[in-house]
Formats: sequence, structure tokens, C-alpha cells
Amino acid sequence: MTTAEADDLWPDVRPDAARRLMAAAVESFAERGYHATTTRDIATAAGMSPAALYVHFPAKSAVLFAISRSGHQRMLTMVERVVAADPDPVATMRSFVEMFVAWHANRHVVARVVQHELGALPPDEYEVVADLRRRTEQLVRDVITRGVEAGAFAVPDVRTAARAVLGLGIDVSRWYQDSARQTPTELGHQYADLVLRMLGHRP
Repeated sequence: MTTAEADDLWPDVRPDAARRLMAAAVESFAERGYHATTTRDIATAAGMSPAALYVHFPAKSAVLFAISRSGHQRMLTMVERVVAADPDPVATMRSFVEMFVAWHANRHVVARVVQHELGALPPDEYEVVADLRRRTEQLVRDVITRGVEAGAFAVPDVRTAARAVLGLGIDVSRWYQDSARQTPTELGHQYADLVLRMLGHRP
């Protein structure tokens, strides 16, 4: 992960050394998994001594928490903006899926850590991240509900449909590679068409 990417992902994290450690942790967690990664692995990848990590983070779990909370907060903020931008549930769902899928493809390495290492978080930190996920899911459920009420969507269960929509986007981070045939934007368009059909929308 480049310095520019780290600056983009965590613009409010200070000092720069903390961002470098988070970037190094993302690469290490994505490659080895959280439990197989040591604090020495993270510090070495960041070009620091192992003791330097503890200046900025009290434990390895604190690095994961910072990465995961930041990623989920960014997702929530983006979804809030999309939902507020257009009252039409069909247009909103299309915009959301395009954004959500493209982000998980563009940021597939950090997204794998953000989305798939939650189980390693201590209970208190897990609950903070879980709350962000619940708030994001609720926004998606609200859009689907509006679509059902308007006759634009037809789903038997809104909660299940919302989780399916989110799951499709999240799974992109598991398999997407920079060498993929579709660009993140193209993939987002294709997924949006699929999701609208899945929700029962018939233009």
C-alpha cells in the first residue's frame, strides 16, 4: 500500500507513523491473516522497530480496530450520502450498489481486512464496529422498504434482501484482483443491474 493510499484511507490519523503502521498491518493481515501476524511483522513492514508500534497502538488488536472502525465508518458515511441524494428508491439502490461494489474492488486488500477479520476484535471493539454495520444495513433496508411500498421492488423479506445486497458487495473484496477483466466501475454497473433484478424491479 502506497503512502498516497494510506493518506486517502486515513486522512485524519496522526502522526504519519501511525498511518504507516496501519498500512503495513493491512498488508500483513490480508496476506497472513490476523492471528498469524505478529507485531514484529507489522513494525518491520512499516520500517520501524517492534517497540515503535506500542507508541501508537497499545496492542495488535488496536491496530485492527482502527482499520476496521475507519473502514466501516467510511462505508456508513458514503451510504448516508447516497440515500440523501435521491428520494427515488430505484435510483438510490443503483447508486449505492455501484458505489459499494466499486469501493470493495478498488480497495480489495483493505476491504478484506475490514470485512473479514471482525471475529478477531475484542468484544467491546467488536460491538463498536457491529453498530456501524447495523446502521449501514438499516439504511439499505429503508431503501428497499421504500421501493416495496412504491411498488418498485417485490421481496418476501426486507431484512434478508438487505443482507443479500450487502453480502454481494462485500464478497467482491474476497476475489477481486487488480488484473480482473472488469474495472471496479464496470463491475459496479453489472452488480447494480443484478441487484435490481434480484429485488424484483422490472423497468
